[in-house]
Amino acid sequence: MKAKEQMFPFVAIVEQEEMKRALILNIIDPGIGGALIRGEKGTAKSTAVRSLASILPEIDYVEGCRFRCDPSRPEQLCSDCKERIEAGEDLKVGVTSIRVVELPLSATEDRIAGTLDLEHVLQTGKKKFEPGVLAQANRNMLYVDEVNLLEDHIVDLLLDSAAMGTNYVEREGVSFSHPSKFILVGSMNPEEGELRPQLLDRFGLCVDVVGDVYVTSRTEVVMRRLEYDANPEAFIEKYREQTEELRNKIVSARERLLDVKVSENMVKVAANVAINFNMEGHRADITMIRAARANAAFEGKDEVDRDDFRVVAPMVLTHRVKKKPFEKTGLDRGALRACLKEF
Repeated sequence: MKAKEQMFPFVAIVEQEEMKRALILNIIDPGIGGALIRGEKGTAKSTAVRSLASILPEIDYVEGCRFRCDPSRPEQLCSDCKERIEAGEDLKVGVTSIRVVELPLSATEDRIAGTLDLEHVLQTGKKKFEPGVLAQANRNMLYVDEVNLLEDHIVDLLLDSAAMGTNYVEREGVSFSHPSKFILVGSMNPEEGELRPQLLDRFGLCVDVVGDVYVTSRTEVVMRRLEYDANPEAFIEKYREQTEELRNKIVSARERLLDVKVSENMVKVAANVAINFNMEGHRADITMIRAARANAAFEGKDEVDRDDFRVVAPMVLTHRVKKKPFEKTGLDRGALRACLKEF
């Protein structure tokens, strides 16, 4: 059995519906901008992200390309693929699954961005690039556990690459670039330190998770974990049908995403929410609309409605609303419900 099939099934995670929805929406529309999951230890943050491997859809890619370029986007092909085309090669198309690439906390900037072999350049006059994590992450999901413990310049590097879709490496005047479009997911325990506000805003969605406070749900969590530990294969098989159903639902949502209509009135709803919660710039409005459209696609709807905003608005605003000292969150959900109702 493959390693990814040994992961705890995503559909078997108890509760934590908002966290699961935030991750699913980013798979449907990677343009949402990733997700930040905040919460105390033991709230299934890492388990949820790693278990996504079983529901991630398949994509076409250029066979033999170390960056897994998208054959349907010739303008975004890497320099290697373009050279192959210029040499008269007919690029073959393969199929592979999106996967979760993890970034080690100890990773250096060279390990992340990749390095240029300057000696090779001087000897041959040709560039030789050693790919890093950002090359592996292209068209995949990049997961950073304890993202708040990374040095700020490393987080900046990740967020810039995620936003631009390209990784630039320059050493001693020699430069190289390659496509690096990925879904960035970070998890953190706020008790161990916060992210800078500028970095928080760069994550499309944010979810605060807490441990279960009810006996029934806590019992179910423990029972499922014990069952999984006793026989992983049997436990995974038990949830295989639900896993396939969710995976097919995500694939369908991705295919019909751009067909979901967003009326001008719904855009005004997003703008009204952003104004009421004093959002700076337009990033929150755009993210809210994209997330709402992805949610509508996931629910099988043809058009975005207020219910979609009720689902996604808290994820978009939680980390962007300015909070007072000692407050866990500055988002007033009651005020948000009233705002969506009145407009």
